[in-house]
Amino acid sequence: MSQFVDECGLNVRGGDGGAGAVSFRREAHVPKGGPDGGDGGDGGGIWMEADHNVASLLSFRDHPHRRAGSGTHGSGAKRHGRAADDLIVKVPEGTTVHDLYSGELLADLLHNGDRWLAAEAGQGGRGNAKFLSNRRRAPGFAEQGEEGEERWLRLELRLMADVALVGYPNVGKSTLISRISAAKPRIADYPFTTLEPNLGVVQPEDRPEFVVADIPGLIEGASEGRGLGHRFLRHIERAHVLLVMIDLAPTALEAPDRQLEVLLGELGAYRPELLDRPRLTVGSRSDVAEADVAFDGERISAMTGEGLEPLVHRLVDLVVEAREVPPEGPAVVVHRPTTEDVNVERGEDGTWEVTDRRVARVANLNDLTNPDALYYLQDRLKRMGVDRALKRAGVRDGEPVRIGRLEFTYEED
Repeated sequence: MSQFVDECGLNVRGGDGGAGAVSFRREAHVPKGGPDGGDGGDGGGIWMEADHNVASLLSFRDHPHRRAGSGTHGSGAKRHGRAADDLIVKVPEGTTVHDLYSGELLADLLHNGDRWLAAEAGQGGRGNAKFLSNRRRAPGFAEQGEEGEERWLRLELRLMADVALVGYPNVGKSTLISRISAAKPRIADYPFTTLEPNLGVVQPEDRPEFVVADIPGLIEGASEGRGLGHRFLRHIERAHVLLVMIDLAPTALEAPDRQLEVLLGELGAYRPELLDRPRLTVGSRSDVAEADVAFDGERISAMTGEGLEPLVHRLVDLVVEAREVPPEGPAVVVHRPTTEDVNVERGEDGTWEVTDRRVARVANLNDLTNPDALYYLQDRLKRMGVDRALKRAGVRDGEPVRIGRLEFTYEED
C-alpha cells in the first residue's frame, strides 16, 4: 500500500501534584494534638493511545498542546487532596512517537488500544502527619506538590488508506477526492494523469474521519502488468473498503457493465481476497451521462456534488465496521525502562547532576527552605544511595551538584 508520512509536533505536560498540608490538631480536650496535615492529590498523567477511529494527525496541527489536570492540596484533619484524572490522547494506529530534539524513538503504537505514558503526573506531597516518628513528635514541614513532566514530541504516521477508489482512467477519482477531502490532486484530462495515489483525509461532521486514496486508473490486463498494472494494484492491498467507480460519460472507454466486469476481474486475478473486501459501486460523472445509459446503481457527480454526502456516510459505515475487526494479539502498554542504579552525569558547565527522575522527585517534593525538611531530605537521599553514587562518579569537595531543584556544594562529610 502506498503511503506518505504525516507528522507534527506535540507538547505534553502532566498535571502538578497538590501540596501536603502542615497542620496540628487544635481541640479543647486535646491539649497536645499531633500533626494532622493531609496529603496532596496526584496530578493527571498523559497517555497516548492508538484508536482505529482516528485516521490522521490533523487535530494536532491547530492544537499542539495537551495539558492534564492538577491535584488539589491537602488540608487539616488529615483531609487529602483530590487526584486529577489522566488525560488520554487518541492517535491513529501506526503512530510512532519520537523525542522532538534527539529524534529518539519512544513508542510505536501499532494497534487499537496500544498505550504509552507520554508525560508523568506530578506526585502529590505528603502532609506533616506522615512524618511523625519517635524522633519527630511535631514535624513542622510537609512535601510540596511535584510539577508534572513536560516534553516536546514529534508524531509520525505512515498514512494508509481506509478507502481505495478503483476505476478506469479519467473516471473522476481525483476530482472526487478533491471534493470530499482537503486533498488537492493535480487533475488533467488524459490517461494515467495519476501515477501515484493521492491521499486525502475525509472529516464528516460528527462521524469518524477516514483516509481515502485515489488509485491510478486500471485497464484490462493490469493484473498481468499492462499499463503499470502491478504498480497500481499494490496500492489497493491494505485498504479496508473499495469504492468502484463506473464511468457513465459518453466518452467512456467501455460500457458500464463491461467496466465493472474488467475491474472486478483484474482485482480477482491480482489478489482473489480483494473481492471479499467491503465495497460500493457507483456510477461516476452522472452530470454528463446520457439518459438511457445502462446502469442501475447509485449515481454521483464530483463536479456538481450530486450524491456525495450520502456516499460519504455509507463509506464511513463500512470503514467503521471494518475497523471493528480486532487485531491479532492483545493491546500493548509500552513501559518506560527503569533502573535501580543512581545515575550521575557531569554537564558542560562542570555541575554534577543526578539525572534519575525518582531521586529528583524526592528532592523536588521537599520544602528546601525548611531546616527540618532539609535534614529529612539528606537522610532520605543517603538511604537511596545518592552519597555512594556521587563518590563513585568522582565528585570532589567543593564541586557543584544538582538534584532536581536542589543545588548544593558537595562535601564528603
